[in-house]
Amino acid sequence: MDYFYRMNALEHLRITFLDHLKNRITENEPAGLYDPVHYILSLGGKRIRPLLTMMSAKMYGAPVNDSLDAAVAVEVFHNFTLLHDDIMDAADLRRGQETVHKKWDLNTGILSGDAMLIMAYRLFEGYNKEQFFQLHKVFSKTALEVCEGQQYDVDFETRDDVTVPEYLNMIKLKTSVLVGCALQMGAIIAGVKEEEQQLIYNYGIHLGLAFQLMDDYLDAFGDPATFGKEVGGDIRENKKTYLYLRSIENEDCATELKEWFALDHEEMNEDQIEEKKEIVKVFFEASGGAAATLDAIKFYTDEALSIIETLSISDDSKNELKKFSLDLMSRVS
Repeated sequence: MDYFYRMNALEHLRITFLDHLKNRITENEPAGLYDPVHYILSLGGKRIRPLLTMMSAKMYGAPVNDSLDAAVAVEVFHNFTLLHDDIMDAADLRRGQETVHKKWDLNTGILSGDAMLIMAYRLFEGYNKEQFFQLHKVFSKTALEVCEGQQYDVDFETRDDVTVPEYLNMIKLKTSVLVGCALQMGAIIAGVKEEEQQLIYNYGIHLGLAFQLMDDYLDAFGDPATFGKEVGGDIRENKKTYLYLRSIENEDCATELKEWFALDHEEMNEDQIEEKKEIVKVFFEASGGAAATLDAIKFYTDEALSIIETLSISDDSKNELKKFSLDLMSRVS
């Protein structure tokens, strides 16, 4: 019964958020600017970040409704980053549907993305002066860090000497800081002290690292029916993920792995690419890279769970947050 209560409570937050998203993002004209905005926001996704903002505010005693505008801001910003990432990656699909720049054109994708960034900031205007200042400060810091992470990701594509610490810093900036920001904004709205804000932020950093490392792992070893995107896409694109970097630490596998990752997928047919994926996966396992990635996922998940114990929230809220964390990471098993 308790399990179903928690699930229903989370689903209620999700429905509340989606209703507010629909009611707050209502701009329609000019259609060429706003149709793509409504399109990308309608493609779904896990809505993890806005849910965390709402959960954080609720756990610290604020009415959920007070957190809704901040939750929409973080979701609009997140989708803005996805829209521009798709342009930079020349990606054709997002969540199984055409990307904005593919469905419309490149200029539309750039301009609609710019509009989304501005729309996200405007959503803080309804908060009081002190809340506005704090929300604006953490949000701006995070937005710039996400850009830094994206640049590192681009830089790494042409480097052969990326280190594991560099990669972890990149995914922290590109993924984790927005998770931490989402949680901290909920705490700001609830009026908790900065020390407590930092704790919930740090929980988000570790959860975000675990989540991204899990994505690295599932890209190679996930179930195509449930992963939601191409399994082996990182291998196809020669992306130097944590899984790859830990695998080439094994000298017996490093030379051949590097040779496979030097091949240009545009010069290969689909059969050759599928062969490459299977061979690389064998090396990932034989090298110990796959096991090391699973160990890292467990480490960052455990770190996140340990931080929950230090939070000044009720035991019920701690259990709810633990359950959310473990459900989020359950795709590994």
